[in-house]
Amino acid sequence: QVQLVESGGGLVQAGGSLRLSCAASGRTFSSYLLGWFRQAPGKEREFVASISQSGTITYYANSVKGRFTISRDNAKNTVRLQMNSLKPEDTAVYYCAADGTNWSAVSRTLYEADYWGQGTQVTVSS
Repeated sequence: QVQLVESGGGLVQAGGSLRLSCAASGRTFSSYLLGWFRQAPGKEREFVASISQSGTITYYANSVKGRFTISRDNAKNTVRLQMNSLKPEDTAVYYCAADGTNWSAVSRTLYEADYWGQGTQVTVSS
């Protein structure tokens, strides 16, 4: 069992930066593929970024590539999302997710994530 708790959301002006954190419980944190999703009002939840169990492989949605960076610290059971050059269209609730399967071209999207956090709101004003 893994519990995920996000933090770091808030209100920021366009062009600004935010760093989201997701703290996880459980002694098997390093065995999980981790990622971030977001859901804007009236829209479906969408994949943002993911990171392999070792932290050496990352994958990004085209909409955030070059602006967002995902990282993890297995010693601290934490995964982070550094968001730079934020745009109003980045406004959404951001969710952390964990998947216990091995990294692959399919699993990297966490389409069958095992655990989800409760979400943290990010609002980007124009």
